[in-house]
Amino acid sequence: MTSAQETSPSDETSLRYAGWRVVLACFLMALFLFGFGLYGHGVYLAELQRLNGWPAALISGASTLSLLLANIFAAFTNELVARLGPKRLVLSGMAALAASMVLLALSVAPWQLYIAFALMSLGWIGMGTIVSATIVSLWFIRRRGLAISLAFTGASFSGVIVTPALVYLVERFGFTAAMLTGTAVMVAVLVPVTMAWIGPPSAAGPADPLRAEAPAAPGDVSRANLIRRVAFWTISIPFALALVAQIGFIVHQIAMLEPTIGRANAGFAVSVMTFMAIAGRFGLGMVVDRFDPRRVAALSILSQAAALLTMLHFDAVPVVLAACAVFGFSVGNLITLPPLIMHREFSAASFVVVMGLSNAISGTIGSLGPAFLGVVQSWSGGYGTPIAFCVALQLIAAVIVLRGGSGEPLEGRG
Repeated sequence: MTSAQETSPSDETSLRYAGWRVVLACFLMALFLFGFGLYGHGVYLAELQRLNGWPAALISGASTLSLLLANIFAAFTNELVARLGPKRLVLSGMAALAASMVLLALSVAPWQLYIAFALMSLGWIGMGTIVSATIVSLWFIRRRGLAISLAFTGASFSGVIVTPALVYLVERFGFTAAMLTGTAVMVAVLVPVTMAWIGPPSAAGPADPLRAEAPAAPGDVSRANLIRRVAFWTISIPFALALVAQIGFIVHQIAMLEPTIGRANAGFAVSVMTFMAIAGRFGLGMVVDRFDPRRVAALSILSQAAALLTMLHFDAVPVVLAACAVFGFSVGNLITLPPLIMHREFSAASFVVVMGLSNAISGTIGSLGPAFLGVVQSWSGGYGTPIAFCVALQLIAAVIVLRGGSGEPLEGRG
């Protein structure tokens, strides 16, 4: 008797294979989640400052709260998937994200702002990359990497589609109407897609590859052993520092660029950055196996530092847009590169634990970026000083990631 696992690879090569509809559903989830849950923060910051007179530190602190809570709650994703199932978890996350956007649209007091961003963190749990990767992995075996990459590309397209649309709606109809319209569109698209396509494969589909894999040896995945390895820290620390600068810039981009190039051009700069993130993700995927991923990571981080320095010293619109393009080329790469380094330097049995612990560290520290830039901006009265701090963090990150490591314990390093 032929097993489902043996027949599934041929199914995966067909565009009619049901798994590709699941990929499209996860693409759309990422499109709306990153559009409203990350790239939209820059719009919220600029508009809430203008409407309510709130300082940047207050608003960006709420952004940081959202990202910080999302990283903390992510530790319980597996339990939530097991208890609720993929479909109900996605619908719950969607409801939380929609509620957060409605509350943001109607916020007139800081406490409402913070509740809205706290709800947004629950949206990340139900619709985020961990859930998407889990759902897609159930449908794919041989083309799992391609499927997950395509699903995650929705995150990059969000800055090209969702953010400019939100900026346009704000200018045309006002912030409240724009947020309520965006929420309605998201619900109208994602609810039927989720109900129709999200879920595990049928009995005729591929076997669950996660169950098919052999369990890892306990010694290989010990966190106590892991934190004593140089390789782990020379992955986690530099990407954490780089994400502080990257997430902070993404949230503050419109507020930072609007005084010099105008609101319309600032919105277009977000599109340019995100379009280049798409190009960078695909371009890296085609060639990265030929190079040392640590060197690629260092080059990517340094290119972002150079882009920030350019934006700091030049006001010409073409130059600023070009700098945003350079910065954007590595936005997706800073998410793609850590697992590539981990695959090379740690055993397959250790990969899940390494990835989980490293992401928790880098994600939590990276979520401090919006608040960090907001506090320094309020203290210094402009964006020159916070951008200079970001460049310094990126230079440190590039040096550390080149330090390298073979995954061996600290005491084994000379």
